[in-house]
Amino acid sequence: MRLLSKFCLLGVFLLMISSFAVAETDVISPNEAATMRVKNKAVIVDVREHDDWNEHQIHGAIHIPLSQLNERLAELEPYKNRPVITQCQAGLRSAQAQLILKAAGFPKVYLMNGGIQAWHGQGFVTE
Repeated sequence: MRLLSKFCLLGVFLLMISSFAVAETDVISPNEAATMRVKNKAVIVDVREHDDWNEHQIHGAIHIPLSQLNERLAELEPYKNRPVITQCQAGLRSAQAQLILKAAGFPKVYLMNGGIQAWHGQGFVTE
């Protein structure tokens, strides 16, 4: 029981930190993400695990699970000067990915609010 309590406290702490570290202007809607892909050549980085990715994904998104992001940052280097949009199922993992990318020196990193669930909710299709 104690271990479960510690994990819950850790989760709350991480949520608090990420909410302070992510500026409101760095959170975009699925509609804004779709527009940025076309106008600004933004790249979407999907940080969901393989099972979720295999179920459906946004066309053209780069798949790097959050658990592998630190080790695979070099794969995103070609996109460092372009807007990068992090995306997951609902928004929690993509907020963590956004912090990792910003710490790695990516200057324009945006969080797609609501993840792929919101993408579907806005009527956008997936593969």
